Amino acid sequence: MTGRVVIRDVVPSAAAGRSAPAIIDRAVPVSAVAFRDGHGIVRARARVRSIGGEWTMVPLRSTIDDGHVGSATFTHIGPHELVIDAWTDRYSSWCRDLRTWIAAGEPVEAEFEMGARLLDDAARVATGAERERVRDAADALRSGRCTDTVRTNAALDDAVGEIVRRLVDPSDLTSSPPVLIRVERERAAIGAWYEFFPRSEGGFAGGAIERLDAIAAMGFDVVYLPPVHPIGITHRKGRHNSLTAGPDDPGSPWGIGSVDGGHCALDSSLGTWADFERFVARAVELDLDVALDVALQCSPDHPWLGEHPEWFAHRPDGSIRYAENPPKKYQDIHPIEFWPDTPHRAQLWDACRDIFEFWIGKGVRIFRVDNPHTKPLAFWEWVIAEIRVGHPDVVLLSEAFTRPALMHELAEVGFSQSYTYFTWRHTADELGTYVDELAYGPHADTFRPNFWPTTPDILIGALRNGTPATFRMRALLASLLSPSWGMIAGYEWCENTPASPDNEEYFDSEKYRIVSRDWSAPPTSDISAWVTTLNRLRREIPSLCDLASHRRWPSADGRVLAWSRGRHGGDAVLVVAATESDVEIETSVEIDGSAFGLGDHFDVTDHLTGETWHWSSGSNYVRFDGIDRIAHVLTLSPTDS
Repeated sequence: MTGRVVIRDVVPSAAAGRSAPAIIDRAVPVSAVAFRDGHGIVRARARVRSIGGEWTMVPLRSTIDDGHVGSATFTHIGPHELVIDAWTDRYSSWCRDLRTWIAAGEPVEAEFEMGARLLDDAARVATGAERERVRDAADALRSGRCTDTVRTNAALDDAVGEIVRRLVDPSDLTSSPPVLIRVERERAAIGAWYEFFPRSEGGFAGGAIERLDAIAAMGFDVVYLPPVHPIGITHRKGRHNSLTAGPDDPGSPWGIGSVDGGHCALDSSLGTWADFERFVARAVELDLDVALDVALQCSPDHPWLGEHPEWFAHRPDGSIRYAENPPKKYQDIHPIEFWPDTPHRAQLWDACRDIFEFWIGKGVRIFRVDNPHTKPLAFWEWVIAEIRVGHPDVVLLSEAFTRPALMHELAEVGFSQSYTYFTWRHTADELGTYVDELAYGPHADTFRPNFWPTTPDILIGALRNGTPATFRMRALLASLLSPSWGMIAGYEWCENTPASPDNEEYFDSEKYRIVSRDWSAPPTSDISAWVTTLNRLRREIPSLCDLASHRRWPSADGRVLAWSRGRHGGDAVLVVAATESDVEIETSVEIDGSAFGLGDHFDVTDHLTGETWHWSSGSNYVRFDGIDRIAHVLTLSPTDS
């Protein structure tokens, strides 16, 4: 039965059995609607704790229309719960009514006694000096020797009110059902990722470990590896995704499994386990997380096909179906049938969970999950919960370029973050609308984006045969629009040759060959310094990664996107960027200084050039040359003049 006080619309919220995400040491907005019949004033608070731990009280501020708002900060990783408490503030209600009666000239002797009794109740639960202060106020209310003014002042004393309002009245205390909160580390929401193929660097025993220093120097936080397992021979793909592999073709790393093992084996061409462990240890020294691709699929040579044929879909002729994503075909990959009959389903799911557990044991705490949208959501909900029981610091990136509802549901079942549609959003309007949706839309609290200008599978838009300015522009948009962004090896050298006019992939993709790059002799198109600058700005100006404070500003030219991040004060930053390169643009952007706690006139300083200009609320001139000057990253400050 509903209590006297009604609590609704609790934020954060999660479906039954699921959890709302939060990041350690970052404030999470908390709100609820709480009300009751009649005219009594309702107060509310939040309580938070780790599961089984001690409660911490979080005050909530009352707003109009029965709202109550505040924020909670969680100080360690793992599962937590949040409860909203609400009750009638009888003391504040009495104070309001007393003022009303006095203003109307009505006798208030009975009101004084009612107030004294409320203070008596409060004194019984108060302690120390606060108890004495409350008792003194009650005595003053009952004192016939004092004037009504003195008695009123004693009752309405701010110090007394502060004490009494902190003492929750249990007479109609109502609590919401607990909301489960999944507190993750910062990398679950914020980070710069760098993807590279260890085999193109000579493996873990060769140059891969040496490459880590350059990746860290560019300011990346995560080094992401495609699958590192043995690759099948049967139907191995050759260069250009050909159906026939030559003797020296290494095959696609996503064709997982051979006579040497499956998902818990290391491709011997990459080195030994000791080499891999040294690689992970060096990454840790450089403050880099190692992320591993988990692709739950098998080559025709994977041991599972012989050991567990029941885990795969069979055609009527008895053959096992290979993977297809029309018009793409993957003859070197067999998808797993994740919904076989029991008990096979439990055995399969346990085996997949054990893959994660195995690599966690090898020091991997981040997983980029390949095509999770092609596996049952029930499986992901189960396996993620299983993993996080013992490893709450694990981060999972969903590689799901699919329908919005399915992408959002993957976030709901526990994925930390997701690939997005950024790769296909190019104009200022497309980008602005999309980021507004990510920041303010109905899934903003659960869906965390990761922007990638390209992937080994995707080279589209102006990047196809694009200029270095285009690569710089898209890197800036990805890194400064999204809290997490990623770049593949070769992007810094502006590798840009498409497979064909009607194919979005790279020509001679690194998925099917070993690419030897002499990093000591970069081409003239090298934009590594630019990428380093972008990652440095992300670290120096944390508000750039605060998607919750995102605000878009009007531009007179549809090719320019302007947005700000941060709140009032010194953490605010304004970015004005061209979304087309290699063309000069002169236009204006509309800015309101008051939104940043400034007057009508203020200074803006560009972090990309060090220049400072005097701007005003209203229209402000900007110019981009399309090559070197393609954006401004501005902090705002009061003008000296």
